[in-house]
Amino acid sequence: MPYRKLGRTSSARKALFRSLVTDLFLYEKIETTEAKAKELRSIADHMITLAKRGDLHARRQVASYVRKETVENADQDAIQKLFSEIGPRYKERQGGYTRILKLGPRRGDAAPMVIIELVQ
Repeated sequence: MPYRKLGRTSSARKALFRSLVTDLFLYEKIETTEAKAKELRSIADHMITLAKRGDLHARRQVASYVRKETVENADQDAIQKLFSEIGPRYKERQGGYTRILKLGPRRGDAAPMVIIELVQ
């Protein structure tokens, strides 16, 4: 199945999803468009699966993907939170770590907005 290009170049798309996945792990809930959330879901599920494994190689794979050079070193906070809180929370779960809740159209351009959050 082809992925969504979202009208961006590959580097801009990668930067967008790195930022979104980092924010999702920091805040556990973000508001975005439906198309971005559907693509983000597979990336976030993969990162959580790596966190469940919990070894050094998995930590380095996650560290290579999450956003770098953030204010107050938030990328380290995201990695730490993912491996110490989020990964162990889903030890017994076999997938489906995120939930998408529809909000309705955005006021400016009527893009369908959603909240993507981690399942409790």
